[in-house]
Amino acid sequence: MRQEKVVPFAIPQRQPAPERRGAAVTRLVLTDFRGYGRARLTTEACPIVLAGPNGAGKTNLLEALSLLAPGRGLRRARLSEIDRRDPAAPTRPHPWAIAATVTTPAGEFDIGTGRDAASESGERRHLRFDGAPAKSQQELVEHFSLVWLTPQMDRLFIDGASGRRRFLDRLVYGIDPGHWARLLAYERALRDRARLLREGPADAAWLKALEETMAENGVAVAAARIDAVALLDAACREAAGPFPRASLAVEGTVETSLGAMPALAAEEEFRRSLLNARALDRDSGTTQIGPHRADLVARHLGKDEAAPHCSTGEQKALLIAIILAYARLIAARRGAAPVLLLDEVTAHLDAARRSALFGILRDLGAQSWLAGTDAQLFAEFKGHAQFFSIDAAAIATG
Repeated sequence: MRQEKVVPFAIPQRQPAPERRGAAVTRLVLTDFRGYGRARLTTEACPIVLAGPNGAGKTNLLEALSLLAPGRGLRRARLSEIDRRDPAAPTRPHPWAIAATVTTPAGEFDIGTGRDAASESGERRHLRFDGAPAKSQQELVEHFSLVWLTPQMDRLFIDGASGRRRFLDRLVYGIDPGHWARLLAYERALRDRARLLREGPADAAWLKALEETMAENGVAVAAARIDAVALLDAACREAAGPFPRASLAVEGTVETSLGAMPALAAEEEFRRSLLNARALDRDSGTTQIGPHRADLVARHLGKDEAAPHCSTGEQKALLIAIILAYARLIAARRGAAPVLLLDEVTAHLDAARRSALFGILRDLGAQSWLAGTDAQLFAEFKGHAQFFSIDAAAIATG
């Protein structure tokens, strides 16, 4: 891989994109991103295999790609934690930047993003589309969809509900891009209300305004999750092949209300519940009800068993089945399959399922980035994928 000096947000001449069935990142430029100083990677709209030993920098590349979606990426790291640190001056980090070219059936565009070291907190990031500042991170999901699986997500069904909510919300963004802004507004009001109750005595008018915001956006968040899960549940149930069929549902107080009454009535009930729970929420330090406490529930239909009770291998297969169903759903709804980031995806898969996965990814027409320590596990992809070897943040083709 050629190392070069990079101007992070430089925009090349626009070229018409060829017709494709999926979105693809065809240029990725990293500047001071973790172990990468300056590096450029050019890829095709096909599966990409990153092979190399542990600690070589494979997941760092996937993390950079994940920051082309809203939020904090697949590691959920603080933005300042991503900065490259010179061993000779570790207390003087270099703010990171990413530039990427994305092609879709609708055309081609450039994304530039990086940490804004000049911001007051140092935890804000720049975001630009085709050289122009973006209004918000919502523009990322409006342009294309991206989703990932990592080894840490192997415990998704048995760990706490917060991880499942984050996973679900990333899926909802691809179906309903406005979900990002509504969720952000809800979470901001949730934090502000908790702070007011904690600091007390709270301004009643301010509390009422925050609870209005929570009710309006919270019901919209819950409704978007319900609608998305219904679509995804149908896609999972219709799936055929070696990966298990799954059933999905979202559970929570607000979600239950929406199943029993119109949205406006559910808003009023949520608003009233927040008012009545002020003392309890103040004393406990936790808001007791709301979509921030919802949960995604999955079931293995072939075994008629809840996902947490399945074996580790079956849980991994269920996760892969959900991601593949999501990719098919997005391709049908948006005309372009999402970009898939699959870190160590072959772990816990037998040879038959591994072969089936590669075949499904080829047929989807999605650009999937697969990382693993053993290139031989991806041998069936020869002729269908680009292979890169990674070692100590150095990248070579083949």
